[in-house]
This record gives sequence, C-alpha cells and structure tokens, in this order.
Amino acid sequence: MVHRLIAGAFALLISSAALGQAPQNTPTISYTRDIQPIFTEKCVACHACNDAACQLNLGSAEGASRGASKVPVYQGDRSQAVTPTRLFYDASGPAAWQKLGFSSVLDGRGSQAALMARMLELGHAKPLVPNAKIPDNIVLGLNRDNMCPLPGEFDAYAKAHPQEGMPLAVTGLTDAQYQTLQRWLAQGAPVEQDPVRPSAAEAAQIADWEALLNRPGSTEALVGRWLYEHLFLAHIHFVGGEPGHFFQWVRSRTPSGQPIDVIATRRPNDPPGTDFYYRLMPVQGVIVHKTHITYPMGPQKLKRVKQLFYSGDWHAQTLPGYGPRHRANPFETFEAIPAVARYQFMLDNAEYFVRTFIRGPVCRGQIATDVIRDNFWALFQEPAHDRYVTDAVYRAEATPLLAMPGQIDDVGSILSLWHAYRDKRNEYESLRRDTYADLPPPSWSTLWAGNDNALLTIFRHFDSASVTKGLIGDVPLTMWLFDYPLFERTYYQLAVNFDVYGNVSHQAQTRLYFDLIRNGAEVNFLRLMPASKRGAVLSNWYQNSGKVKMWMDYEEIDTSTPSALKLDLHHPVRDFGLKLIERSGSLNAAPDPINRCTGAYCSRPQMSEEFRDVEQSLSRLASRPAAGLKVINQLPEATMLRIEGQGGKRQVYSLLRNRAHSNVAFMLGEAYRYQPGLDTLTLVPGVLSSYPNFMFNVPASDVPEFVEDLEAARDDKDRFERIIMRWGVRRSHPQFWQYFHDLNRYIQETDPVEAGVLDMNRYENL
Repeated sequence: MVHRLIAGAFALLISSAALGQAPQNTPTISYTRDIQPIFTEKCVACHACNDAACQLNLGSAEGASRGASKVPVYQGDRSQAVTPTRLFYDASGPAAWQKLGFSSVLDGRGSQAALMARMLELGHAKPLVPNAKIPDNIVLGLNRDNMCPLPGEFDAYAKAHPQEGMPLAVTGLTDAQYQTLQRWLAQGAPVEQDPVRPSAAEAAQIADWEALLNRPGSTEALVGRWLYEHLFLAHIHFVGGEPGHFFQWVRSRTPSGQPIDVIATRRPNDPPGTDFYYRLMPVQGVIVHKTHITYPMGPQKLKRVKQLFYSGDWHAQTLPGYGPRHRANPFETFEAIPAVARYQFMLDNAEYFVRTFIRGPVCRGQIATDVIRDNFWALFQEPAHDRYVTDAVYRAEATPLLAMPGQIDDVGSILSLWHAYRDKRNEYESLRRDTYADLPPPSWSTLWAGNDNALLTIFRHFDSASVTKGLIGDVPLTMWLFDYPLFERTYYQLAVNFDVYGNVSHQAQTRLYFDLIRNGAEVNFLRLMPASKRGAVLSNWYQNSGKVKMWMDYEEIDTSTPSALKLDLHHPVRDFGLKLIERSGSLNAAPDPINRCTGAYCSRPQMSEEFRDVEQSLSRLASRPAAGLKVINQLPEATMLRIEGQGGKRQVYSLLRNRAHSNVAFMLGEAYRYQPGLDTLTLVPGVLSSYPNFMFNVPASDVPEFVEDLEAARDDKDRFERIIMRWGVRRSHPQFWQYFHDLNRYIQETDPVEAGVLDMNRYENL
C-alpha cells in the first residue's frame, strides 16, 4: 500500500512538471518511511553482513551513513589481520567509520552528485532485457572482484563498466523508487534513527536475565561468562515478546538500567580491559536470514538454567583469565562448572549450536564448508554414556589434550602449530578409543533422545550450509555423533575463537582442525557399526587421496570391540539409518514421505489434493543418482520451487543438489574429488538456504510436465534453456523481486521467528 501511494505521488509530480506546473505540497521524504523500505526490497539482498559488496550495508540508517570500504572482509591470503568493522559494534557515526577507512556514498562533492545517486543513475539508464541471461562480461557471485570506486573514480568505473550500475545485474528500481531515492539524495540524504526498543514485557525479562548473568561471586561470574560465550551469536527472542524484536548479548561498561556502552573485542573471550556487565542489546536494522540464528528465552528457560548450573554443590575458587591459553582450551577454563551442566545446556538447544558453526554467521565459508559432506545427519551422545561427563579421572586426563589452535597467527608457524595440535588431538583420540573399549558395547541407549533437537540434518550448498531438525532425505553416506568434548570443541573452534578478520595463518589453522573434528565425529559414529565392517565403511568415506590423509593425520580406529546394535553386515550405515527413522517417532521433527517414499503415496498427507499431486510428481526427482537423472549436472546447489495452486495458494520447496565426493579431507582441489554420477537431489518443503541459487515458478497444473522435461533434459543444454525460459525466474525477470521476497513471506507464514531477507549474491545466471 505504501509503495502504491508513493508511486501515485510521483506520477502526480511528473505530470505536473510536464505541464510546466510546480508541484504543490511535495511531502518531505522520511528515511524510515520512504527510503529504508526501498533498500530492504531492492538492496539488502546483496548489501548485508560481511559479504556485502564494498562493506556497504543498507539494512539500517547506520549502515547507509557508514558508507563503503575498499578493504574486503574475505581475503584468505592476507598476512596480517585487519581491523574489525562490525556494524553497531566497532564504531558509531560517519566520522568514526571514516577513521576506519569508510567513505560516504550519500554525500555530494561540490557540483558532483553523491556516489549512490550516480550508481543508481547508471543502473536505471540501462534496464535489462526481461528474463534474458545477464551478459557474460558481467561477473557475478563470489568470483566478482568488486571495484568499490570512490566518488572521484566513478567516471572511470562507468566507462569501463557501463552495464554495472545499481542494483547490479537484476531487475532494478521502479521509476517511483528511483525518483524517491534521487530526490532524497539531492536533499542531502537526511537520515533519522528509529532504534528498536524493548517492550515492557521484554524489558522485564531482560532485567531477569541480566541479573542472572551479573550475579556477584566467583561461581556466578564463571557461569555468567560461560553462558555469554555460548549465546553471544544468538538472536534472542522472548516468550510474549514483540514480533520482529530480537536481542543480542554484549559486554558493556555500564550496568543494567543505563545506556549500553559496548566493549568491542575481536572475540567474546578476549580480555575486556575494564569492569563490565553482560547486557541484552536490541538487534537493529533489517533482519537478514543468513545472520539470523535464533534462540528462545523465557521464564522456563531461566528456571532451567538455574537448575542446571546452581542446583549442585560446586564452587569456583578462582576465576580464569582471558589469555590465549584460556581461549584455546575452554575445558580447562571452565573445568569448575559440572560437565553435565555444560553439555546438557548445549543439548537442550542443539540445533542453535550446530547452526552457529555450520550455517554462519560469517556469511561465506567455502574454505570451511568444503570439509563437510553435502548431506549428513547429526546425532548426540547421551550424557550418561559420555565418559568425559561421568568419569572425573578420565576427564582430568583428557582435558589437557583438548586445546585448539588459532590463538597464535604467525604465518611462518602454520605447519609446526598444525602438527602440534594434530598430535595432541590424536593422543586424545587414542585415549578415548582405549577408554571406551572397556565400556559395555554401544546400543540405541547411547544416543541422546531428550527433545526434537536430538536429530539434525545438515545440507551443504558449496560455501554455505543449513541445519534443520529431523531426519530429512535418503539415508546419507555419513553421520556425525557428537559427544560433549567434540560438541564444545566444534563450537569454540568455529564460532567463539574464529576471527573472520584474521590472517591466513589463523584461518588455515581453523580449517585444518575442523577436518580433525569431522573425522572425530565420524569415528564416534563408527563405534555403533559392526566391528568387522568399520574399516570398510571408513575406507569408503576416504577414497583415493583420502587414504593418504588417513595415514598422515588420523588416529587408527577401533575395529575389535563389539557394538550391541544388530545391523545388516552388507549395508550397516543404511540399515542403521532406516532403523533410526523407525525408532525416532516424535523426535523426528520432519517426517519425509517425499524423499523416502516406501509405497504408492509420496506426499504429505496433510496437504490438499492439489498439492499432494504436486508432491507425488516432484518425488520422481528425489533420491535418484545423477547417472539416471542427468539434469542434476545442470542444476545449482539450492534451487527454490514456487508452485502456484488454485485460489492464490502456493507452496515453496527447496530442491537441493547433493554433490558426491571421493573424500572431503583436503583444503584445496575439491573439484578433483567430485563424483558427479553419484550426485542426488533432495526435495524439502520450505526454504532451506539463506542463499537461493535459482528459482522456478510453476503452476501446479504444469508440475507433471515440468518434471518430465527435467527428466528428459539430461545433458541437453538447449532443452534445459527452454525449461528456464518457460518456468525460470532469472535475475532479469520483471517479477523477480516479487517472487524472491515471497520466499521470505513463506517463512513468515510458516515459521515467523525464523523469517529474514534472503541473500541473492549466489543467484546464478542460468
């Protein structure tokens, strides 16, 4: 409605000018009312988070005022760490950001229009051919080398890149939006702040939580620190809170009741440098899906935390420091807190913790995600069966071996540091193997089954990944079994201790140790398999060059002690997966009749007849290897299907490509380890990627033909091109933004807490 009113106002303005009349009572442009909605609709999908082009973040007035920088956040080969530039955290106000190398895109220079005005003019002057491919000379995606021209460099940029104005290579602004932005910029781009403020109900709960984390005493301070380090990434939402209101834990120089004065350290466990208080700060700006890792809080959660951490008879005699040693080994830092309390807290919301290190929120991570398979399930060890939790002698022996690299970023020491931590980790794996060999054989009771966080599915989409409750898709090649030492190490290595602004040494050490973490999770799972088959299963996971990696870097597995599970000796992993599905019952948050169709009906029973027929047809694409469904080779990692039914109804599905690899044990050369004939597709209701790679909009009545055409396309690029022309939504599609943002509207309708603007930096030019 607002956009229609704006469009009508500008139509009147333009017609008045054409008649030589001065427009009467032209309304004052408001940033909050008129400008931010345009940025949210047409700009935020590319300009948010660390991977925003030129660090220009248009999700808030603060980001728009900050401007742009030539320094990229992602630069894997830099020898020196760069200064962090986190919005709302590392600086405040244009002057402070300019000292950190940012330059305004809103200010004009003398007679010269603002840089944003000129970029928008360049883009508006050359509209795209509707639903045509973007010209090949325009580099898109992660391979693009952003120029980030300063105002004085714009003329040269426009001459060299005449088709690369803004919005870049996508259906652009409407005439009304363009005129609104240009008028606002010509007026000096006035910006007013409209910060999120907690409601009365939220303020009361904030006071309770801040009181808990800031309790006086050594024991209380240690618990407060542990909780803060485990929740600093969370977008907190409160029971009874306002829709769209989220909060984030920070350390502040000021206590509760006073304005927050953030202590901005690189990591949450760096020295604060002064007395501080844990505070809950409202998350400002547009919520974007890729950084939106939610965590629920309320009276019951508060009660649960008190029960876990304060019900036992334990006390912290002294408080640990914040140096590299304490960052490297949280097991030593927090050893006074009962291990069962720490582990159970993480299990209660396991999906949140796995999301923090698998999904983000660094916003780009191929150097890390190439260490994981494209599709696997994650399980958790029951605390009563976790030797680290139950055996103080074993815990004391294991703790010194659980330190992690990355605290020393000397480039010349990468290999020596890696070897030292690899050897320490392997000593731990040897200790674990021998200790667990003396325990009763593992059984189904070994697996934690406390709530619907107990079973998780991970899908990797090249340089990003998603985490979802439940067992989704066909039984995967591998599964991970987390115990407490592995769960905590993964979280600290990839979330708490990881510095996206760090240098090549820090990032390489993080990536190399993640390889050991994956191997540890696989080895934990292997103990559930028949002893005589563990070697063969592991060998299948590490084919070809992977066997060299096994010999060089991994500890030997246990191939002698038995498992209590009775599994098919020919296909033990698959048999385990099928039995797990049967046993999981209500824990399996996502029953999956589409990908695991066992009878004549391959659709969700709760759907209308129209969409049951749709899912029945689409199920023909699922869980089939590319050797029999050749079109997989032409599909990107994460394709969205928007299916339009009768009466304006629609459903959204994610069509995910699972790339097969001979192994995922090396940092470089991933393409050499692809096994394209074994690739499969998984079809999942909903939006399972923050970064859609493409979208098809298909009427429900066309779905059988759509599926038949995909099956027939095989390697025929011309036939695939016809599919795209008929049903595809290219970046140049006249309704691109309507369909793209409808994905988020679908999330709002089905799971509103998780809604956020999706990212189109990976939207492919098919």
